[in-house]
Amino acid sequence: MSVMTLKCENLVKQYKDKRALGNVSLTLEKGKIYGLIGRNGAGKTTLLSVLTAQNPATHGTVTLNGQPVWENEASLSHLCFSREINANMNAGGIGALKIKEYLKMAETYMPHWDKEMAEHLLDIFHLDRKKRISKLSKGMTSMVTIIVALASKADFTLLDEPVAGLDVVAREQFYRILLEEYTETGRTFVISTHIIEEAADLFEEVIILHEGKMVLKENTQELLESCVHVSGREEDVDAATAGLTKYREETIGRSKSVTVKLEPGQRVEAADSVSVQPMNLQKIFVAMCGGEV
Repeated sequence: MSVMTLKCENLVKQYKDKRALGNVSLTLEKGKIYGLIGRNGAGKTTLLSVLTAQNPATHGTVTLNGQPVWENEASLSHLCFSREINANMNAGGIGALKIKEYLKMAETYMPHWDKEMAEHLLDIFHLDRKKRISKLSKGMTSMVTIIVALASKADFTLLDEPVAGLDVVAREQFYRILLEEYTETGRTFVISTHIIEEAADLFEEVIILHEGKMVLKENTQELLESCVHVSGREEDVDAATAGLTKYREETIGRSKSVTVKLEPGQRVEAADSVSVQPMNLQKIFVAMCGGEV
């Protein structure tokens, strides 16, 4: 039996004079946890919204098991995109709803909704069911979006910055609950986050977006094993890394440091004056996409 897949091909999203996504092709398989990382404005939220048909593509296709997602109820029943509740809605509309009313509304759109799980998560997060959405703190609204994501029971559940505003205890609760749900059900989760290192252990695969383009999609452990930080005297570093794929070369005086991504069979040539150190996911991301995380 083939594995269920959510796939986009040559995806382009254009907003007037701004291209948010440029020819992104990506296949997500059921039964994995993906990490989606990128700088602000990289196109992460746009990608997630187009994959789940909440936003139309300008060009390209999105399919679930070969069937189109756009305006296809059968495909959409397997998808959930849980995103930040828009603060502009808080004065009226959604903001005027109580938490229990908001979840009831979510239930009407989610054919596989698990009401018992939603109630259990409300208790875990100590949320007052009668409190209005407009009166919630940033962390509390994130908890509500997490409840929608998990209780949806959708085969492909995409979460945009789910831990925004959560304290460290609540974040650890979320990671634990997500991992338990994944282990029990085999659902696919895509987590877009800026808190990279904290969530890195969850990610079976990592997807890096930069300026609307996909930089890589790779097994997280294999990526960590293939990237090293090389430093030492400039001429020795250059000799040790000749012909290798390099990112973020920095020179201070006669010293140089560089991030190297090794392909299978490649290695950094050893030298007494050259230091080769492993890297964590956050440092790899910074090296590839530049600037601060």
